[in-house]
Amino acid sequence: MTVAVGGGTEKKMIVALEEAKRKLTALFDVVKELGNQLRIEEAKERCAELERETLVQDFWNDAEKSSKKLQEIKQLKDKYESYEALVSKLEDTFTLCEMAIEANDEDSVEEVVTETEFIETEAEKKRIEVLLSGQYDKNNAILSLHPGAGGTEAQDWASMLYRMYTRWGEAHGFNVKLIDWLDGDEAGIKSATIMIEGMNAYGYLKSENGVHRLVRVSPFDASGRRHTSFASVEVMPEFDDDDTIVIRDEDIEVTAHRSSGAGGQHINKTDSAIRIVHKPTGIVVGCQTERSQLQNKETAMKMLKAKLMEIKLREKLDRIEDIQGNKANIEWGSQIRSYVFMPYTLAKDTRTGYEDGNIDAVMDGEIDGFINAYLKHISANGEEK
Repeated sequence: MTVAVGGGTEKKMIVALEEAKRKLTALFDVVKELGNQLRIEEAKERCAELERETLVQDFWNDAEKSSKKLQEIKQLKDKYESYEALVSKLEDTFTLCEMAIEANDEDSVEEVVTETEFIETEAEKKRIEVLLSGQYDKNNAILSLHPGAGGTEAQDWASMLYRMYTRWGEAHGFNVKLIDWLDGDEAGIKSATIMIEGMNAYGYLKSENGVHRLVRVSPFDASGRRHTSFASVEVMPEFDDDDTIVIRDEDIEVTAHRSSGAGGQHINKTDSAIRIVHKPTGIVVGCQTERSQLQNKETAMKMLKAKLMEIKLREKLDRIEDIQGNKANIEWGSQIRSYVFMPYTLAKDTRTGYEDGNIDAVMDGEIDGFINAYLKHISANGEEK
């Protein structure tokens, strides 16, 4: 926001500063309460505890365990350091505002107003973070995409969603890792799975679980007719403790195949890709992005255990909302969100009513509005429906 003061009056300048001071004063209580809700002091204590563990002589003996602890340290530090930076910004801006009022300093008006708006935005982000209170919200997210009926058009739509989530993850500083990819017949994908690693990845992305509907003029239709396509998005947390799930060798069928798809140099063009079928449930998982067949199998087994853990926990009705976001049946026509390219442009969530007319921005990964609306919706209703 730009405040015109050069050609304005001193009264307008004072009004702008007094309004900023009023907002900043109110924000002190808001930010303090956010600190309590985010358990900032607990995060600092946990981080200090983990850092002490890194000093133990045998800490590095278990590479996987030590790596997870280092990741948790980073996530905790990011959490409380970003909060402390917000508190510092609020204090500095309030001081600047008071000094500007006292000195009638019109040169500081624009800075004070701009900083106040920034603090309000950051505080709103922290409010959303508070809503991530589910038991597994802090975990990494495993996201799988599958086209519905409709051949190439649906497969292309699934690949568009893949791009949307990849861009969202990268824009938010998450590590986006391609796990599995199966090319479409002519374009798009038959399936794809990605791991989105970082603090609260699952908490944010659980809102995306369900069927997504596209309406557009198909580029694959020579007659230029309008088509409706569907793709399902499955989102589950990566479980750290999967020792409770025991998979017997006789219950799985493991096959190796040649890697293919969008992995480029990160995918080995050898028969190192692994696909595992869990016979009792029919669940199929695959991995093709690791460097060896053994690594691919280990990753695929982790995915299988995550799926089985999700099913096991979902059967306990008192835990269902903590595990999987919207539990609507994954069937064509039960979409959670519609994306319309023609005859108008609009993306609208059927659960919350939230909509965005800038369809290009949405497809470029700007879906925070939908995610935040969903988190507020389930918080207000006390459960996920």
